[in-house]
Amino acid sequence: MAGQSADDILKRVEQNMSSENRVFESTMTIHGARSSRTITSRTHAEGDKKSFTEYLTPPREQGTKMLKLEGQLWIYSPSTDRIIQISGHMLRQSVMGSDLSYEDMMDDRKLTEIYSAVISGKEVIDGRETWILNLSAKVSNVAYSSVKMWVDSERFVPLKEELFARSGQLLKRTTMSDVRKIDGRWFPAKIVYKDVLKQGDGTEFNITSIKFNQQIPGYIFTKAALKQ
Repeated sequence: MAGQSADDILKRVEQNMSSENRVFESTMTIHGARSSRTITSRTHAEGDKKSFTEYLTPPREQGTKMLKLEGQLWIYSPSTDRIIQISGHMLRQSVMGSDLSYEDMMDDRKLTEIYSAVISGKEVIDGRETWILNLSAKVSNVAYSSVKMWVDSERFVPLKEELFARSGQLLKRTTMSDVRKIDGRWFPAKIVYKDVLKQGDGTEFNITSIKFNQQIPGYIFTKAALKQ
């Protein structure tokens, strides 16, 4: 741990996990209590304020689109040909029945902006040595009041997280794996989310392709793009 402070580690994590913009395709497999289903999507994201996601498969979800702008979220449903704004308590609802909430998808702020960190120990996970960081929220408008994070001490990528409510109750667990070097940064291509308050075996999120620092046309981040 020589010379590494908790804030230094968190900044290194941010350098890997955040970017000016990114374009990626992904599969989301939702392992429900009785069955599993997989949804594929393409996302354009700019910084932590703008993102546009289009669902590609299965046919039932195809053409559904989601736009995030500066803390606001809209969803377009082709079956009703309507645009709905998701706000307030609705943000806590599940996305497509997954273990992710709209709130989870909305908050792309840098970790150092919303949490203060301390190092609480070390642990080996899947043969990788990690630092254990305890993060405490320093802002009020955050979904998780505290986070326990296991950070790969060589690659500075989180391998595991536990997310807690203000009461101290554990709400979610995430595990990250298939860490790859992409455009000079380490990035986990597979993330498993588990809402501990829900039945089922969690939601597996796999990034099938990703490109950082792309030229993204401005019109993509408009409400008009939702119906195109």
